[in-house]
Amino acid sequence: MNLDNKYKGLITKKFNSFYLVQLNRDDNKNFKNIILCKIKKSLNFRNQLVFVGDEVIVEQIDLKTKRGTIQSVVKRNNLLERPAVANISDIYVICSVEEPKLNLSQVNRFLISAEKLGVEVSLVLTKCDLIKEEKRLFLIDKFQGWGYKAITLDPNNPEYFKKFLIELNKKKCSIFMGPSGVGKTTLLNRIIPGLKNTTASVSTKIKRGKNTTRNVELFPLSSSSYIVDTPGFNIQALEIDIRELPKLYTEIYEQVVNQGINCKFRNCLHINDQGCNLNKNFERYVFYKEMIESSKNHHYLIQED
Repeated sequence: MNLDNKYKGLITKKFNSFYLVQLNRDDNKNFKNIILCKIKKSLNFRNQLVFVGDEVIVEQIDLKTKRGTIQSVVKRNNLLERPAVANISDIYVICSVEEPKLNLSQVNRFLISAEKLGVEVSLVLTKCDLIKEEKRLFLIDKFQGWGYKAITLDPNNPEYFKKFLIELNKKKCSIFMGPSGVGKTTLLNRIIPGLKNTTASVSTKIKRGKNTTRNVELFPLSSSSYIVDTPGFNIQALEIDIRELPKLYTEIYEQVVNQGINCKFRNCLHINDQGCNLNKNFERYVFYKEMIESSKNHHYLIQED
């Protein structure tokens, strides 16, 4: 069966020069198929890149062979460059409280890297069975002070996972990011039945997990909710215009935007600037100051692990 009309679809996987596209048509005909596509030559000619998570317009559809051609790409909301995924709605920064031990500086860098994309950012703490309840509550309170609700997961308490899954099903397209060895793959295996990604133990020498995931792929959680299975990766390099950095810290954003504090100069970096009125009495200020001072020319910040 050939369909002459053009239909919108969602790229769920990319391999070599082929794309898996989930077609959608909501007109009570239950039209939903995953087909194999190549991109139109004109897209290649214009060097227009196509990524997992992109919404695309598909033509020349043959439902018998499940083939089609990607004619164009719908304007995307955002693009995460590594791993390359488009149209993310929510980022969950996954960190373990033990094995590997929680590194607050590293957590901060992941949160700032996630905030840069301009989507909803949440923090998930795994392996909470390895700490006492008092420590778990302490961490929840600590990250509340950072401006984040910390979701805690404990294999001995399935209720935590159930609540997390309910939340994920309300999101449009979620992605996990964080250092290796913190349980991202194990978590994805629980969320996506039949995924069966391999996991690797944490290196006893360097206390880091080994990267075991290879391909980027979108999996449906419901008819309107997806989660991205991504290659594991360690701390990201940050390349941020430092004039934008204050906006990425919730504690600073809250004071400047919601409380309306005014510094003497509009481009105040809140370090030793004349006339700065920022209340610097918050825990992450030391991390913020380190990021600003690491810049060589006060125009751009580049941090690499």
